[in-house]
Amino acid sequence: MAKGISKAAVIGGGVIGGGWVARLMTAGCDVTVFDPHPKAADYVNDVIARNEAAMLRLWPGQTTGARGQVRYANTIGEAVEGADLVQESVPERIELKKTIHQEIGEALADHAIIGSSTSGLLPSDIQRDMPNADRMMVAHPYNPVYLLPVVEIVGGEKTSAEAIATAMDIYAAIGMKPVHIKKEIDAFVGDRLLEAMWRESLWLVDEGIATAGEIDDIVRYGLGMRYAQMGQFMTYRLGGGDGGFRHFLEQFEPSLKWPWTKLMDVPEWTEELVDKIVSQSDDHVAGLSVKELETKRDNNLVDFLKVLRRNQWGAGTALKNPADMAPATEDSMALDANPLITWQGHVHEDWADYNNHMTEFRYLEVFSMATDKVLFGCGAGPAYVKEGFSFYTVETHIRHIDEIAIGEPIHVETRLINHDAKKLHLFHEMYGGADNRLLASGEHMLLHVDMKAGRACPMPEQISAGFDTIAKAQDGLAMPEAVGSAIGMKRK
Repeated sequence: MAKGISKAAVIGGGVIGGGWVARLMTAGCDVTVFDPHPKAADYVNDVIARNEAAMLRLWPGQTTGARGQVRYANTIGEAVEGADLVQESVPERIELKKTIHQEIGEALADHAIIGSSTSGLLPSDIQRDMPNADRMMVAHPYNPVYLLPVVEIVGGEKTSAEAIATAMDIYAAIGMKPVHIKKEIDAFVGDRLLEAMWRESLWLVDEGIATAGEIDDIVRYGLGMRYAQMGQFMTYRLGGGDGGFRHFLEQFEPSLKWPWTKLMDVPEWTEELVDKIVSQSDDHVAGLSVKELETKRDNNLVDFLKVLRRNQWGAGTALKNPADMAPATEDSMALDANPLITWQGHVHEDWADYNNHMTEFRYLEVFSMATDKVLFGCGAGPAYVKEGFSFYTVETHIRHIDEIAIGEPIHVETRLINHDAKKLHLFHEMYGGADNRLLASGEHMLLHVDMKAGRACPMPEQISAGFDTIAKAQDGLAMPEAVGSAIGMKRK
């Protein structure tokens, strides 16, 4: 759970609002959403599903923490009640924003922070007549919010320094990179940079110098790859070579006087120009739908982030494993359930091998998540690990019994074969497909470890009691035939 925040409200469940919901849920925060659109929940759920797919790629084989819960309110007041953070993401109309913030300010908890996702409106204009204006600011993210970490924090005339400091901590705690923009300006910083490129791009298309696709290719094959890791000034710094940044600046100073760019020579916005841009863009994406493009975008962003995290650079330094942000309370789990279902889901598209079936190492990943579910349910989750104790897997045996295709449902049922003060012997069975057939089994031996001492140690009574409950509920069940089996070939 994010530091100092357990409940959030999101007002507006569109592209950006849905992204905030997914980001906050992943950080372990409960989120209440207000959006009067009849299909708001459908859209938010679609964004949450994309986020879950991204988390599976970003943190493969790792438990990503307890998710916050989402519910929907009938009024703004109901949504805001008790929230530590209120994130407004309604359309960019100043009168609508002012009305919404008036209602938010009237219902706000004494300590809560209000962030507006506006991409260009000044916070002073939004907060002018609202109650609790000292806690309102712009918190402008970038799409998709659940993957891109930067958020521009811009205070208005009435925003307090204390509120800004609190917001910086809150957004950092949910895995974002807050940047405090210290002076109000229309469109802040990021959108002004984008606007400059957008104006120049429109002029280039209108003049027939380059097509929409060619401009996109120049950015994504060149400029964008540099900017993703270095930004503007650091990229140019490298251009100075051994002479340094000063050498670069002195070398290119005369070019600032050359009439290269046409930023203020914006073409007239005509139907002809719109048709040209749309047609060129349609040709460039070659029939890919918005959903297909969103999937490609997210997959690429995840892999970019993984590289940057590995190199501890740029956006990779802002990444937080959701397990580290999970609430201190452990997963709720009916330990006496029979069967004990420890994982449910579908075979993700990224889990395919060259036969379009679930590839072998993903079976271990699913069994690992099933093991974590058992451990978390018995009190040995992230909070316990932070105390310096954990369970280490010391032996594994997986049997691959049947194949399963992408998109098919699967679930895992878990048996506790044996346990004592230091050891756990688990046996997982994976079932799936329309006929719920047995797909695989995973047998695992785990040791309880004092990580500081670097050796096995007895588990505390409260955790052992959870395993006792499971064992009692499963007492009398027939032992799976495959328990203890080994790999081998009969000698001839």
